[in-house]
Amino acid sequence: MADVEKRTLKDLKALTEAGAETPDAEATDAEAPGAEGPGGEVIVEAPPPEPKIDELGRSYATGKRKNAIARVWLKPGTGVVTVNGRDQKTYFARPVLRMIIHQPFAAVDREGQFDIWCTVKGGGLSGQAGAVRHGISRALLYYEPTLRPVLKKGGFLTRDSRVVERKKYGKAKARRSFQFSKR
Repeated sequence: MADVEKRTLKDLKALTEAGAETPDAEATDAEAPGAEGPGGEVIVEAPPPEPKIDELGRSYATGKRKNAIARVWLKPGTGVVTVNGRDQKTYFARPVLRMIIHQPFAAVDREGQFDIWCTVKGGGLSGQAGAVRHGISRALLYYEPTLRPVLKKGGFLTRDSRVVERKKYGKAKARRSFQFSKR
């Protein structure tokens, strides 16, 4: 610890006035010309992230909503959605739930281009549909990272954290009191 030399801000200022730059900064300026920022520094955009696709050509993601957890696999196909081994029309009989599942595809104009296979457990049908939607959105993002701005703007990547409030003692439900009796 004794052989560590102390440097001050004056030393740093002397270095910058002498024009000494780091070799990394010189290399990035020469390699990738970009737009200049407000201070004259060069802004270099990061390359888009790599898609996360397994050896079978699928991308996997987990979606959650209330107490439901959905594991979703997405691969190119004809638009078949299988939930817990059953067709989506038999599992989610209400059209509103099927509409919730297809919202991410409509937002990015990819309807009918991917097959979905998912397993979902916990919660009720509404929570499960929300979990599948969240999982589909994340799997789409892993398959095509360039879709992130559209999915983020639509709110599909955000996990809806609202859950049922717990029941309190002395109450009928979370906030509902027992019926008042005058006599």
